[in-house]
Amino acid sequence: EGPTWCAEEHERDRWCRLLRWYGVDADPTDLLLPPPDTASPAPGAVLLHPGAGAPARRWPVERYAAVATALRARGLRVVVTGGADEGDPVARLAERARLPDTDVFGGGPPFDRLSALVAGARAVVSGDTGIAHLAVAHAVPTVTLFGPVPPRRWGPPAHPRHIALWYGPEGDPHGRRPDPALLRITPDDVLDALGRLPAARRPGEEGAP
Repeated sequence: EGPTWCAEEHERDRWCRLLRWYGVDADPTDLLLPPPDTASPAPGAVLLHPGAGAPARRWPVERYAAVATALRARGLRVVVTGGADEGDPVARLAERARLPDTDVFGGGPPFDRLSALVAGARAVVSGDTGIAHLAVAHAVPTVTLFGPVPPRRWGPPAHPRHIALWYGPEGDPHGRRPDPALLRITPDDVLDALGRLPAARRPGEEGAP
């Protein structure tokens, strides 16, 4: 017994509806976390996160590196993050983009440090993975790259500070190589999206929900 299954429902709405079914108040629009107590070690940087849970959702490292190189040429600081098992893509991205060690946060940094990095970022660029949701929760502008799964199921809420790139069609989210839809996204697409984002606003500031 439980609520009716809706295959095309956004996961955020699905889980909130399930909680409400069992009497737990859950608002799918209540997404923000309080600001971290820890200061960001890289305030104002553009954060790139090349990892994802499955290869099908991992945009190629060389494309992230192209974005990083272009942003640094414009005078922007770029940092890269990665989970405990994502050392290889983090290291390859850092090497290709010639990032200094101070801008590399691999190895799965503690959550408070990662949260501070995200909350203090100018923008976050990642695939369809957890750090994109963390950025949404800190009201930080995002460019999220979707491949096998469309943003209507896992994407950010509709807001000018969140841009989801997806060209379709849907594919296998558990595939062993980057999904063809994901590969249709180019570095220029990402750079263009970053240029269309509004400035980051902290929760509580005017214009932030």
